[in-house]
Amino acid sequence: MWVPPLRFERKQVLDRKKNPFFNHAEIEYFLARRDGRVVGRLCAHVDHKLNEFQNNRWGLFGFYECEDDQEASDALIKAASEWLTARGCDRATGPMSFTTNEECGVLVSGFDLAPSVLTDWTMPYYPALLEGSGLDKVIDLNMWSLHVKDRSAVHPSIFQVADEVESKHGITVRPMNPRNLKVEIPAFVELYNEAWKRNWAFVPIEMDQAQHMAKSLKPVLDKNWAYIAEKDGEIVGASLTLPDWNQVFARLNGRLLPFGWAKALWYKRKIDRVRVFALGVRKEFQHAGVAAKMYALHYDAAARTPQAEGETGWILETNIPMNRAMEGMGGEVTRSYRVYEILLEPDAVPERPQPFGA
Repeated sequence: MWVPPLRFERKQVLDRKKNPFFNHAEIEYFLARRDGRVVGRLCAHVDHKLNEFQNNRWGLFGFYECEDDQEASDALIKAASEWLTARGCDRATGPMSFTTNEECGVLVSGFDLAPSVLTDWTMPYYPALLEGSGLDKVIDLNMWSLHVKDRSAVHPSIFQVADEVESKHGITVRPMNPRNLKVEIPAFVELYNEAWKRNWAFVPIEMDQAQHMAKSLKPVLDKNWAYIAEKDGEIVGASLTLPDWNQVFARLNGRLLPFGWAKALWYKRKIDRVRVFALGVRKEFQHAGVAAKMYALHYDAAARTPQAEGETGWILETNIPMNRAMEGMGGEVTRSYRVYEILLEPDAVPERPQPFGA
């Protein structure tokens, strides 16, 4: 089920000189070899912005891949732990590649489903390997099904609230402008940072990263699926849903050249799924029905595009209100990813996230 990412894009992500993430992070890459053959990999990194924002001393690891080889996994975790300990970290948490704004965790359910864009598929034996290497569960991240074809499956109050957003609260919702992403994406990121700041392990996206994101998202953005909510000229909410380009990437084997671009153009027309990348509403407007309005607009988009279903972005298992809301919208958990940790200091306290809002 694994979908090869575009190689040039992965190289840019990992390049210390090209990825703005490294302006506030340290990193080392590790390979595990047996008889000269690579059998595993991971990175260890310290995100100083995360530790400053969350007031902790976490070390992180990510991009974990390993053969079903406990000795190799142990060696990788040991190497990462020693590197992080030398930098004053009290634990190693992951996998995060590189932050909670990107790919996180290893699959613990949903192995029979192909991953949607900006998510990963990992081997079913990874949880056992990580636990065998001394790591404990921190939290699960749930992805929910998104069906936007049958309005009758959704409680009517959702659409009623959506219809009152402008008349009752003076809020208008418009499509995001793909030609103006240098302005739209930073505005979206500012709101995203505000709306998500209470989330476990969240780290704000910096403006240089926002500009980098705008450049990378431009080729895959579809204005049918991206919305901005405004009141009196101020952005109060935003929703960014992406057509599932993994359905295209699965055909390219990681390469656009020499003929991959032609395949991409052909299979782009056949994309029939979407993935909600992020949806955020300013705190003071969260009871004004903005999220319901954007959800309702997804049904309108499905009526004029080939896409009629997909997945949400991940939702913390401790975020009881959001998980209940997804149930109310007819959703089901499609996949769950697990984040682990290993303590590096004897007096370090295990991370046990509280229910959302507690």
